[in-house]
Amino acid sequence: MTISQEQFDDLLSRTALAALSYYPETAVDDDGHNLENDIAYCREPIAGIADEDAERLRIAVGRVITNPTAHRSEILALVIELAPSPAEEPRS
Repeated sequence: MTISQEQFDDLLSRTALAALSYYPETAVDDDGHNLENDIAYCREPIAGIADEDAERLRIAVGRVITNPTAHRSEILALVIELAPSPAEEPRS
């Protein structure tokens, strides 16, 4: 399955939103809201990506949620690596 740039953009938007609403105390104490749920939500747009790449993104998303300043360049580099170049994007 080919993942479009739009889907990767959605992943980044969701990750930014999760980072803005992240509170370590909530992630530990609240049964309904935790880091793994946030990571799963962020990765929904890229379902179907290769397992190895999915795992790399899972780790990067978790790092960005918990410490965006330290890890934002990591996730951006990974998305640039995995997303299709504009020339590869199918035309609508």
